[in-house]
Amino acid sequence: MHMADALVAPAVAGTMYVLSTAAAGVSVNEVRKESAPEKIPVMGVMGAFVFATQMLNFTIPGTGSSGHLCGGMMLSALLGPFAGFLTMIGVLLVQCLLFADGGLLALGCNVWNMAFYGCFIGALLIWRPMMKKGATKAKIIAASIIGCVLTLQLGAFSVCIETLLSGVTELPFSVFLGTMQPIHLAIGLVEGLITAAVLVFVHEARPELLWGVGEKTEAKEGKLSFKTTIIVLAVCAAIAGGAISLVASAFPDGLEWSMEKVAGTAELEAEGGAYDTAAGIQDATSLLPDYAFKNSESAVGTSFSGIVGSLVVVGVTVGACYAFRFFKKKEETTEASA
Repeated sequence: MHMADALVAPAVAGTMYVLSTAAAGVSVNEVRKESAPEKIPVMGVMGAFVFATQMLNFTIPGTGSSGHLCGGMMLSALLGPFAGFLTMIGVLLVQCLLFADGGLLALGCNVWNMAFYGCFIGALLIWRPMMKKGATKAKIIAASIIGCVLTLQLGAFSVCIETLLSGVTELPFSVFLGTMQPIHLAIGLVEGLITAAVLVFVHEARPELLWGVGEKTEAKEGKLSFKTTIIVLAVCAAIAGGAISLVASAFPDGLEWSMEKVAGTAELEAEGGAYDTAAGIQDATSLLPDYAFKNSESAVGTSFSGIVGSLVVVGVTVGACYAFRFFKKKEETTEASA
């Protein structure tokens, strides 16, 4: 659901930048109140995990379309909505600048559509109420599927609204909406199952890593240590980005497929100073455009992109945690309360 710049007018793009930045500001303020530095490695590894799994497009049978994980629901179920949202921003920023995946002008839209709903609506309205009295496998599966379906539907709807308000394309709103929602319903169901599998694993391995659960889950003894759990997730991210990405579906994703169905092409163009400036910046920063070496179709480029991208996401998220002091240290909290 990474929107290209050609879908949005500068005014709409600017508005969404303001909204997404405001949500990021609130998130920074909230995580700075937390005494949870142990979340820092989780942010890094899970950011890399989401980045890598977003490369794994899966085919939606009978449609000629594909989908991929968004990841907001998964991140917020482990980190909480605020740390999860900041981690998603790190993922989307790396994708935009290093890989030219999603437009720079449209980045505010993509943060809102792909991160805001999953991290706040999914976490606060679906995940936390269902886990209030403790987490079970059944509740994790149900919350994951319901949360992913709902938040992906909201994201797809926002794409249509942003496109309509922009008025820079000839995509008819009702037809575009009627195409976007069903295909993203199918994608949401698959994402829900993937999210459930990861969260069930964490529930068995290290249940206290789940956010917003009751004392029943907190008291359950995990099968793996914290370190081992993080290593397993890191290895899975490396395998996904470096190897499984080579067999990802080649079909267009839900947004591109919908555009092709409605307009006959997903390659829309826009003219203007704002578009040219954004494109120029991306041309300069995208060292691995479309997750490949420039001017090369070698499969090595895809594997390299998966590994390097995951490492860069770790560096960005963990580096931001330390640079901006996102989480208080335990001793700082004790001194402040003394």
